[in-house]
Amino acid sequence: MTLDAYIDSLRGSRVAVVGLGVSNRPLLRLLLSHGVDVTVRDKRTREKFGEEDAADLESRGCRLRLGADYLAELTEDVIFRTPGLHPFTAELAEAKARGAVLTSEMEAFFALCPCRIIAVTGSDGKTTTTTVISELLKAAGYTVHLGGNIGTPLLDRVPVMEANHWAVLELSSFQLHSMICRPDIAVITNISPNHLDIHPDYEDYQAAKKQIFLGQGEGDVLVLNADNDITRSFAPEARGAVRFFSRRAEPENGCFLRDGVIYRARDGRTSVLMDSAEIRIPGLHNVENYMAAFAATEGIVPDECCRRVARTFPGVAHRLEMIRVLRGVTYCNDSIASSPTRTIAGLHALKQKPILIAGGYDKHIPFDQLGDEICLHVKELFLTGFTADKIFEAVTASPHYDPEKLPIHRAEDFRDAVLAASGAAGEGDMVLLSPACASFDHFKNFEERGNAFRRIVMELE
Repeated sequence: MTLDAYIDSLRGSRVAVVGLGVSNRPLLRLLLSHGVDVTVRDKRTREKFGEEDAADLESRGCRLRLGADYLAELTEDVIFRTPGLHPFTAELAEAKARGAVLTSEMEAFFALCPCRIIAVTGSDGKTTTTTVISELLKAAGYTVHLGGNIGTPLLDRVPVMEANHWAVLELSSFQLHSMICRPDIAVITNISPNHLDIHPDYEDYQAAKKQIFLGQGEGDVLVLNADNDITRSFAPEARGAVRFFSRRAEPENGCFLRDGVIYRARDGRTSVLMDSAEIRIPGLHNVENYMAAFAATEGIVPDECCRRVARTFPGVAHRLEMIRVLRGVTYCNDSIASSPTRTIAGLHALKQKPILIAGGYDKHIPFDQLGDEICLHVKELFLTGFTADKIFEAVTASPHYDPEKLPIHRAEDFRDAVLAASGAAGEGDMVLLSPACASFDHFKNFEERGNAFRRIVMELE
């Protein structure tokens, strides 16, 4: 079915677009351009939504249900939910029980996409892995459409896609939870506790991640982290071929690391791919990300292309991104680190103990291990955001904590935290933003938080 035919098929149905974020805006434009009966439901008040935007949509025939009761009287026939709204939400569940079709922009994309799809999910590393896969395919001469949770909606680009193209998607647990999808190649980088403020429990979070491969068939491929107990346990449920990547084991199929060298494995036969030290972006976690990408593109991207990308790709913004060096102090933006495991990986990637700025929105993830790692790998700590007290408690409760060696400071305001950390730094130091928490206490997303950090740093005299 073509995109136009799909949108036309919705004419005669009442459609709800729940949450008008980045992913749903192109969808809404398509629906309105085809004369579909649409209601936008958004929890923002009309003032926060924007009077100009609201009036424009209403002038084009769109109804608005805004504010606290935006899900009340949810009687539409087809409901496109925003990824951040859990499908177990009572109003959505009741609508589905009444016979409404509950779907999403991304689920529609899977149904309509004419080209091959590689989809990536995981608790950490999925954006870098997704981007590296895209870079590898482009280096091999393919046309690539990069999107999903990485920030670019793709539904409205379906008409320009061709069968020999590749769509490379980053998918979150929120997108996957109720989605029917069948990527040609699925990748799960790792699984660790995350988003437990939204998912009812850790088991539900894991079940959402599994959706990325449960719809696959015999001719498809699943790439898993062999070093992660949970992802490794998924292998028996795969219907297609399974490839592993590993730092500790040597799988028969996939990629592995031995004595600093990355190897390919094909049916138990191994070949040298490259020295891991040649990878331009730092950190052992990025070696893992590259191995996941190499395993995903096995037989598609030549080894020389793999080596060339690894040696030259500078990384993705907000991921251990070096902002500037001022008076001998290096400023590093790792705003993507919205979980303790991600911050820990960043600390391990650095060759020095940084002055760390941490804290943010509370996703109800324990900070015990982070407390130990901060004591062992941080020179000075500045805490801000809603989780400042929890991180402080985890650090000071650690058996490794020594108040003489690890000064801890608090700042109510994010800007104050950055300026205070800068003031504490001397020549040779690094100031690292790696919050270990989501950004929603003060920012719309991690990009906005990272951009605020960059702006403050660039204003320093």
